[in-house]
Amino acid sequence: MAASTSSTSKRTLYRLRGVAPTAEAMLAALDQDQLDKVGADLVIPERLDVPAIVITGSFEQSVAPWCEELFRTTGCEVSRPVNRSAGLLMLAVDGEVYAIGYDQGFRLVPDRLKDQRYGLSFASRRVNPEKVRDLVSHTPGAGRTDITLIPGGASVWSLGIVEHAQIVRRLGGHLDGLQLTISRDNPTKISSVEGGVGLRMRLGVEPADLIADIRSIARVLCEEGPSPELEFVEHVVPVRDDSLLARLEDALDDLLGQEPDGRIGVAVPAAHWNDYTAARAVRTRINSDEPGLHTDDFDLSYVLGRARVHRRGRRLAALQDGTVTLFRHSRGEKSDVIWTSNVLRWIEVEMRLESRRFFLVDGDWYEIDQEYLKTIRSRVERLITGSPSVDLPPWHLGDKERTYNESVPDQRPGYVCFDRDNVRTTLHRGNGVEICDLLSPAPDNALIMVKRAKGSDALSHLFSQALVSVQTLRNSPEGRQRFAEKVTAARNGQGLPEDFRASKVVFAILLKDGTELTADTLFPFSQVTLVQTARALEAWGVEVEVVGIAASRATTASAGVWHRAA
Repeated sequence: MAASTSSTSKRTLYRLRGVAPTAEAMLAALDQDQLDKVGADLVIPERLDVPAIVITGSFEQSVAPWCEELFRTTGCEVSRPVNRSAGLLMLAVDGEVYAIGYDQGFRLVPDRLKDQRYGLSFASRRVNPEKVRDLVSHTPGAGRTDITLIPGGASVWSLGIVEHAQIVRRLGGHLDGLQLTISRDNPTKISSVEGGVGLRMRLGVEPADLIADIRSIARVLCEEGPSPELEFVEHVVPVRDDSLLARLEDALDDLLGQEPDGRIGVAVPAAHWNDYTAARAVRTRINSDEPGLHTDDFDLSYVLGRARVHRRGRRLAALQDGTVTLFRHSRGEKSDVIWTSNVLRWIEVEMRLESRRFFLVDGDWYEIDQEYLKTIRSRVERLITGSPSVDLPPWHLGDKERTYNESVPDQRPGYVCFDRDNVRTTLHRGNGVEICDLLSPAPDNALIMVKRAKGSDALSHLFSQALVSVQTLRNSPEGRQRFAEKVTAARNGQGLPEDFRASKVVFAILLKDGTELTADTLFPFSQVTLVQTARALEAWGVEVEVVGIAASRATTASAGVWHRAA
């Protein structure tokens, strides 16, 4: 066989669980019926010098499904076969078992064997957080999966991830400094990686190179923690405690017996989006002796209806035993099967036990790491300062935000109001960019972002405004010049320093109707978004401060002088 000219090849590497590092155990772990279906051949490779097996076969159909449709449409008799090759390498390295599929060979690895977070864990440690190219996140309770592709790469903070409200299922981007075959042979080549269930990247082709690459990956997982900007990926943790799992399953069994109320939704299994989009028919079967439901898509109402007819204690088991089968043709014949899984993998549930929040996704229970939530709270407590560097007057509850901002310079000399006084640049030609609501006196020149917030949405906008503002001042000479001109005009000729860069951002918040701003009162969603924003700004050398604005019943006179109401 002719030798490949490349020393690496882009492959997906899986780490397997519950498989002993022997050739016999590897073969025994596979689905024997599936091996028979593809006419599998077994080879024991000798070149690798580690326990390994190679399985080869093919997925065949004597006549492609489309031939019949083409005949009915055109009258042309066509008979073309389908033959997709399948190769699978399983090998043990330092006691761990790994698998690499070739062409359709990945279908020979049962999902139950795959470490579901192997690729994602590596990506959270080694993807450059400023050059994320591929991110897939799921929002539990909303039945929503967001897929973001940015070929050139972008900062993870620009992607709008809400840390404790979304579960990241796949992460890809530029690989940050790791000794691999690809970097050894071509140090200038920018390598990338995609991590989900598996790890897709360029791996060495020669035996020694492949094993060395696998060991390098294992060292990262063993010795390194996630990068600070990506650590949120790992704060959704699988539930392993048996007693807790039993409580969650019992609660779900009860929920399945109730009329649908929106707490149970649909979620496509993470590793099978491509199969789902390729499917032309779906068969859902709850009991093995029933024909099941054949539809164009997964039907949640059918599943929930079938579950409710079971007695208590058997409803969850019915979904675990039931099957969902995807077909590549609408006729739904055995030869058209793409993939089959249990029904439970197709539903999502959000469940609360006491103060803890759990998600059922892809057949597994997850929880937001309690230590992570404590870390977020601690960070918020530090950001909310009791000794603010700015001096802002109370906010009359009857005044709108713009009225308050415009009144501040009258009460606090040296402050300048830029509320809705936007900076327009070539990039921001429309409404422009609001650099800040207020600018503190020199020499601090802190950018003050002001908001009265009755919910987390308003604060999300505030935090986003700060990121856009600082980015504009950092990266746009035109934006800096336009803002400097506005400051000079407002201060009667006293402008900003020539080398001005935003060094401090102050979030000034009137919470609800004057509620004291603390880590206890700030909305949970906003706490995570605030910490995200602070991390991004601090990475750019910008200090972040959060202050609460006191509420007042004072009235604003038309002349701009405030009087205390009697």
